[in-house]
Amino acid sequence: MRILYIFRSLAVWGGIERILVDKMNYLSEMSDMEVYILTTDQGAHPFTYMLNKKVQVEDLNICFYRQYQYGLFRRLFVRRQMVWRYKKLLADRIKTIGPDIIVCTTADMIPCIVKVKGAIPLVVESHSICCRTINNGRNYLHKVINRFIFLESLKKADVVVALTNGDANEWKKYHPFVVVIPNMVHLNRGTNSPLSSKKIIFVGRFDYQKRVQEAIRIWSMIHPKYPDWVLDIYGEGELQKDIEDSAKRVGGISINPPTSFIFDCYRKSSILISTSLFEPFGLVIPEAMSCGLPVVAYNCKYGPADIISDGVDGFLIKQDDINGFVEKLSMLISSHDMRKRMGSIGIHSARRFEASKIMPLWQYLFQQLNHKNNKKTN
Repeated sequence: MRILYIFRSLAVWGGIERILVDKMNYLSEMSDMEVYILTTDQGAHPFTYMLNKKVQVEDLNICFYRQYQYGLFRRLFVRRQMVWRYKKLLADRIKTIGPDIIVCTTADMIPCIVKVKGAIPLVVESHSICCRTINNGRNYLHKVINRFIFLESLKKADVVVALTNGDANEWKKYHPFVVVIPNMVHLNRGTNSPLSSKKIIFVGRFDYQKRVQEAIRIWSMIHPKYPDWVLDIYGEGELQKDIEDSAKRVGGISINPPTSFIFDCYRKSSILISTSLFEPFGLVIPEAMSCGLPVVAYNCKYGPADIISDGVDGFLIKQDDINGFVEKLSMLISSHDMRKRMGSIGIHSARRFEASKIMPLWQYLFQQLNHKNNKKTN
């Protein structure tokens, strides 16, 4: 069976990129599937995550990001030309590759894909929460137009795959076939954290979703009580300057770039905190748990509650209850025994997301779709 993934690029340090590479590597190595990926914006950028040599890669060199160097009216013309070229190249490559299944993880590509895919089953992976995806746009009119185009195109997809039950319930309002397959997660294969270091870790992009500034606000209330503890923040993004300035004002914070050795960082830490506005899943949570770290997270839609058992392997805090967050974090800082107890349970609960448990769900879905399509075309 041939599986074709379609994505922007594998050029940034991000959760979607990491998960996509992990899945393609697994399918190409651990099954008899042939795996292809078409990118639009890779260009000469190196891959941030190592891709198995069996995965066949081609970049269409559309470079959609270049449209934003122009003013509004010129940009509309340039984008139209880019979309026309993209559909032409995509149709050609689909015909040449002859995939049995097409998988798309980016909402804005779906309208083009459904116009050229023919009868090939299309899987739409939701890597953002439903309400954010269907209401995406710069202003009200743009949102209305995008919503209409996207929902009309979504009807021609064969299945939507959500990461959590909560998000799946939202998608079911717009599509009849929705399944839940959580992210597969790289879990710790080395030693666990002794949880004795006075370090708390935060991992995430420096953007509005991850709310790094909220983590710093929490730290500003923690640091005076526990001045010998340090908050290590790992990430990068458009808010970097503001975050660095805030960190300097508060003190006791170390800002670090993304690293491919993040598990070493977890092992040197004692607690993970997550302050996101929303989370389709929350990849870093089970990663850190697999190293023995208890987690304190805002109970945002929809990921953390599907991973953390409140009061068992971490704490779920009502969204924006900063005092509640500080209280639970202080409890963990003050009690090594509590950290050890919760961390030990977390190591076992994180195993729900290892590849051997998640990837057979994908293989079964692909086989289902392929079998159904073969019956329809024969």
